[in-house]
This record gives sequence, C-alpha cells and structure tokens, in this order.
Amino acid sequence: MKERILLFLIVLGLTVFVYIFQSYTVWGLAILVSLMATYALFTNIAYKIKQRKKKKNPEPRNENYKPFVSIMIPAHNEDSVIANTVKTVLNLDYPNFEVIAIDDRSTDNTAQVLKDLEQEYPNKVIAFIRPKDAFPGKSAVLNDALAYAKGDAILVFDADATMEPDFLTNLVYELEPKDVGAVQARKIVRNKDVNLLTKCQNNEMTMDTHFQVGRDSVKGAVELRGNGELIKREALEDIGGWNNYTITDDLDMSTRLHIKGWDVRFCHDTAVYEEGIMYLFPLYKQRRRWLEGTIRRYLEYFWEILTSKKMSMRVRLDMIAYISEFIMPAWFIIEVGILLLKIILKDANPHILMSSGIMGCIIGFCFVLACRYSLRRYDNIPRTEALIQSIYTSVYLLVIWFPLVLFIGTKILFMKKDMNWGKTAHGLVQHEHAIQKAKAKIKKAKSEARAKIRLAKAELKKLLAK
Repeated sequence: MKERILLFLIVLGLTVFVYIFQSYTVWGLAILVSLMATYALFTNIAYKIKQRKKKKNPEPRNENYKPFVSIMIPAHNEDSVIANTVKTVLNLDYPNFEVIAIDDRSTDNTAQVLKDLEQEYPNKVIAFIRPKDAFPGKSAVLNDALAYAKGDAILVFDADATMEPDFLTNLVYELEPKDVGAVQARKIVRNKDVNLLTKCQNNEMTMDTHFQVGRDSVKGAVELRGNGELIKREALEDIGGWNNYTITDDLDMSTRLHIKGWDVRFCHDTAVYEEGIMYLFPLYKQRRRWLEGTIRRYLEYFWEILTSKKMSMRVRLDMIAYISEFIMPAWFIIEVGILLLKIILKDANPHILMSSGIMGCIIGFCFVLACRYSLRRYDNIPRTEALIQSIYTSVYLLVIWFPLVLFIGTKILFMKKDMNWGKTAHGLVQHEHAIQKAKAKIKKAKSEARAKIRLAKAELKKLLAK
C-alpha cells in the first residue's frame, strides 16, 4: 500500500507542477536535460581519469586471494540448456569452487538431468531438488541453496549462461576490498545475430555496460544483473539474504546492499553470455518484470534510501540521477494527457505542445547518442554502422520502454501486487536451429524429388519417341 500511496503522490505532484507551469515546461525540461547531461559528462570524465591512473599505476592483484566460491545455478524447466551450462562452469580455471545446480519445481526433465550430472561429476556437482510445494521465485531458490553452500562468496548464473574459463579468476579480485559486497560482470547476448530483436537486445546490454562503468567510476549505485553476479557471503548475511517477495532479486539486493553501506563493483572486461529473446511478446513479458521490479524497489526502500547513515552521498546522488530517467517518460505522458484534455475542452496551449514535441525529440536523440557511443567504445563497431544500429536500437527502446512505463505505473496505482515471475524461455536457439535444419532437409528432399520427376519425364519422352 505504501508503494501505491508514494507513487500517487509523485504522479500528482508532477501533474500539478506541469499543469501550473505549463507555459514554462520547456525551461523545466531544459534544466532536467542539462542536469542529466552534466552528470553523464561527469561519469565519463571520471572513467577517463580512472583508466589513466590504472595505466600509469596498475593495481597489483593479490594472487593469494582465492576464497571458496559456491556457484549457484537455479533452473525451472530448463532441461534443454542446463547440462551445457553446468559443464561450461566446470571448465572454469578457478581452483576453489563447488557447483550447486538447483531444480525449482520443474515439470520437465530438469531434475533428472541434474541428478545425472551429479553422478557424472561426483564431488563437483551438487543436485539440489526443491519440493513441489516450495515457495516460488528465484530469491527463495537461492535462499534455500544458501543454507547448504560452503562458499565465502556466492556466484549466481542463469540456466543458459556461458563464460570463458578465466571468468571467475578475473572477477574474484574485484571482491577483495572490505567495503565491496558484490561484483557484476558484463552481460552479452550470445545469439545477437539471429534477428533484429536479438541485435537490439545486445546493443541495449552494451548501453547498460556504458552506464554501469560510469556509475562504477564515481563509486555510485552500481546494480547487479542476476546473471554473472558474485556476492560476498558476509554482505549477504548482513542484509538477510535474498528478498523472497520481490520479482527482481538482483535489483532489490543491489539497493539493500547500498543502504547497508556495501559497495557494488562492475567488471566490464569479464563477460557472461546469455540467450536473447527472439520474439516480441516474451520480450515484453521479461521487460515488464524488470521495470516493475526497478520501480517497486525504489518505492519500497524510499525512506531507507533517504535516512540511511551507511549509504554514501555519492551513491544517494547517483540513485537520484538514475531515477530521473523515469521522470522524462512520465513527464511526457502527463503532458500529452493534459494536452489531449485541453484539446477536448478547446483550450489547447501551444507551449505544452511544443514542450512535448521537444521532449520526444530530445529523448530520441539521447538514446541515439548514448547507444552510438557505447557501441563504438565496447563493441568497436565502425562509425557508420554504429550510427545505423543506434538509430534502430533507439526506436526499439522507445517502443519497448515507453508503453511499459505507463502500464507499470497504472498497475502499481490500481492493481494488486502479484509475484508473477514472468519466466524467460531458454533453449529457443536450439529449437530454432532444429526447425531450420528440418526445413532444410524438407527443401532438399523436395528438390531431389523434382529432379527425379524431371529425369523420369525425360526417360518417358525417349521411350515414346522410339
């Protein structure tokens, strides 16, 4: 209820502000955009300074820091991908780790696959099978497994994850400082070349890398991303583990770690690969969960964020800067709503129309600029190609996120909170390849059949000619 009341007050306050100062909203927009641009420039400069310092005085790695790591891989109906992920994890070159593969009430063959892996790799893989009546959700899965984990640090992978053998060796060094509670690796879409949708998702991840690197450079509110996150056990116990009542375990944990004063780091040169969603409806379902979890955790921990004595001022300011990203689409939607109302009442204000148009153009331009910069820096894409990709990726971002902001805002205000996880289907790449292979076989068979028919007709003509 407090989330609903707080969001209502925020929306009401913004609506009143826009309505009263509608003739000056262009100036308000200009101030907001200027602040966001200034902060983006600040984080970029901080990154450049940090890289220059590292180049002049490389930070020595403590080769003796090798904490025992429990690698947890939750799986719900993942029999098509889980075996490959577990075997990939077993190829890590890190010396001290255990693998806990968790079946979460699956209705397919996942549990049996994990049991077979446990037998195939004794003393390396632990198959943890949750009962059918267990509490649902990824957070509950991880909390249950944590009771059996031996590690001083917990590494979480999604069921479709793949990574290089040196993944953990590179990532673990970032966890050593006493104030660091968790580290997040860069995420890359493995099947980015399947279609335009997967390409846009990978570009979106690249943009996220850019923003996370900036936040890390100023020791801001870096966020965990669920897949490829390494968490210190001490930090986990300090915040009471994962929150069973959230639909985004990673984002919720990130905020609680910051409230408790723990630093979260981002490692952009260590990557975990995952499967992008190939179809629009499942993508909307996933992003709906992400956005709802993002907004709800800020509403839920609003007071703690304001009053925490352990959270640094730079983290608090970084959170405010991040939240301002949601103000722009909300502002735009409110302005359009007021404009439509005025048109109906035949009292249209040209200022608010101009402000809405300018805002739409600015949001689109910012997306293009940020995306192109990210693609150039982290994916080394040529200038022209980076510009083309940034344009259609920006259209993708506007189409995906703008309607969802309106929907999630409406849902929080007027609908009952639910724990609908909105599971992402994995293994679609393999299925797609199987379908394409089957189609190729059918095409080949038809071609061979047509060739045989042509040959038979030729032979028949020869016989008739005789």
